[in-house]
Amino acid sequence: MVAGSSHMAKVLVIDDEANLRKVLAALLRRDGYDVTIAEDGEMGLAEFQKNAADAVITDLVMPKLGGMEVLRAINSSDPEVPVIIITAHGTVDSAVEAIKLGAFDYVTKPFDQRELSNVLAKAIRTHESARRNARGERGRPSLVGESPQMQEVMRIIDKVADTPSTVLITGESGTGKELIATALHEGSSRHDKPFIRINCAAIPRDLIESELFGYERGAFTGAVTSKPGRFELADGGTLFLDEIGEIPVEMQVKLLRALQESEFERVGGIKTTRVDVRLIAATNRDLNQEIEAGRFRKDLYYRLAVVPINLPPLRERPSDIPTLVRHFLDKYNRRLNKRIEGMTDEALTLVQAYAWPGNIRELENLIERTLLFADGPLIGVADLPQSLRSPGGMTPVPGPGGPVAPAFPAPPGETGLKDIVRQRAAELEKDLITRALEETGGNVTRAAKLLQISRKSLQTKMKEFSLRDDGDE
Repeated sequence: MVAGSSHMAKVLVIDDEANLRKVLAALLRRDGYDVTIAEDGEMGLAEFQKNAADAVITDLVMPKLGGMEVLRAINSSDPEVPVIIITAHGTVDSAVEAIKLGAFDYVTKPFDQRELSNVLAKAIRTHESARRNARGERGRPSLVGESPQMQEVMRIIDKVADTPSTVLITGESGTGKELIATALHEGSSRHDKPFIRINCAAIPRDLIESELFGYERGAFTGAVTSKPGRFELADGGTLFLDEIGEIPVEMQVKLLRALQESEFERVGGIKTTRVDVRLIAATNRDLNQEIEAGRFRKDLYYRLAVVPINLPPLRERPSDIPTLVRHFLDKYNRRLNKRIEGMTDEALTLVQAYAWPGNIRELENLIERTLLFADGPLIGVADLPQSLRSPGGMTPVPGPGGPVAPAFPAPPGETGLKDIVRQRAAELEKDLITRALEETGGNVTRAAKLLQISRKSLQTKMKEFSLRDDGDE
């Protein structure tokens, strides 16, 4: 069992040196990992396809299939699995190039056991975080949403993607902040340069400086070689600092200087390194509250929030849910080799009525889980989890205006599912129409277009719900 993990993490070791495989396997098993070994790249990829791994450690130079080819194949198959490269001193430049292509990190031969243990533990923490994170295909960010809120987010992305300005993305956990960062990078002239991600919460406080800025040989115990940090690796490209609210206050001063001056020194070094890096940061914390509590520097906040992008929670944009459901159905139909065509109206009403405290991440997990067991061709109410089907099963979640009521309480004298669904559907319909009219300043034609229904249908619904239609032309 690995510290901080709820299961025994599986590690695949690929190396053509028998003695090194044996030493690595013994070391990792002692640390509590479930280890599988392979003696070359081809056997390693075959093992990876057969049995999932939480991390892969591979030699860089091997016969038949080298570490770079292994990295590309694993990134293509499952980009969330961290790959750690083992390299000799003469091929360190190639290992650095591998990180720019998506490798998690590298260690040099002869490796320091403590360094390898630290790198692997960090990789496992990052992988577990990534498994809970909903993201689109790498290189093809799937920003989904027709709501006015998401259209505004996309408008900002179009405006600022190809600029050097720092962007701060805020929003609740699971709203898709990394997708926005990826879209900003892909939409910039830096898209063919490195996009280096780092989860600040996955790095121990005492290692964050060396992780960001690198270190020189002998800077601390275990630093047997010099190593570039993430700022150097991102030179010419984009550096994405996720969960930036977790960075210790004492490190925030050095980060601010690196942003303002575009220069820094490695830990234990005296040489100043200059870089050209576009920084994107993200947090699910309220940084204004963190500033008041003395946990975040105001000057760093202003430097980060040149362009602020706030991602609204899913409960505030239920009109996006049908599009998201379609997107995730397509994704998991392909991945799971299923042919589910969609959802029944009743099931979709329940899904839209739920408050989604876990946001898009929770919705994606629900679609994947439901698809596994659904017989199709449509997902019905009976296929949904009990928490969505039970009138009392909803957990109220706080919203910007205070607590949100349970998603669909049973009205007096009506406890049947169909009655509840019918009443909640009407409430949801009225709410969506009211929001659309507010967004368009009461313009019925534009509101109908926003809702993707005819003007006549909207006028009929407005009469049904006693919403005034004084004309808009």
